[in-house]
Amino acid sequence: MADETTPEFTPETLANGEDNAPAIGLISQYVKDLSFENPNAPAIYQVQDAPQLDVQFNIGADNVGDGLYEVTLKIDITSKTGELVGFVVELKYAGLFGVRNVPDDQLQPFFLAEAPRILFPFARRVVADMVRDGGFPPLLLEPIDFHGLFVQQVQARDAELAGATPAGQA
Repeated sequence: MADETTPEFTPETLANGEDNAPAIGLISQYVKDLSFENPNAPAIYQVQDAPQLDVQFNIGADNVGDGLYEVTLKIDITSKTGELVGFVVELKYAGLFGVRNVPDDQLQPFFLAEAPRILFPFARRVVADMVRDGGFPPLLLEPIDFHGLFVQQVQARDAELAGATPAGQA
């Protein structure tokens, strides 16, 4: 006996617009590129001073198919003690997201704020493990407020546009 409370999702019902609710789903997440360099081993292990860290982040989103988007979180880290480079980590950690019935104006906020929030804990673990496996104490990156950063960027862009003088006016 068929379950009569479950709707059938066939190409015909989808074409009739019965399934038009917006949806975004994580299909997969993965290390796209990873590099660890330890250029001053073994000398760096003999240095007792605390290292200085430079951590840089970048977020990118690309349409890779019909309703498919790849969001990439790029993390570059350099650790220096004095003039000696301890280690350099370059990580591109990506997620493949399926998107259906989402207005275009809502995609950028998702890709630049929510998707990195989803990916970051996993990228953080990859970095910690890589640094530990390189012979250093695990590097636990501080959590990042991607939504707050996105809002700041939008506000800065809006302020810049509002302050711009229209062409031809002094």
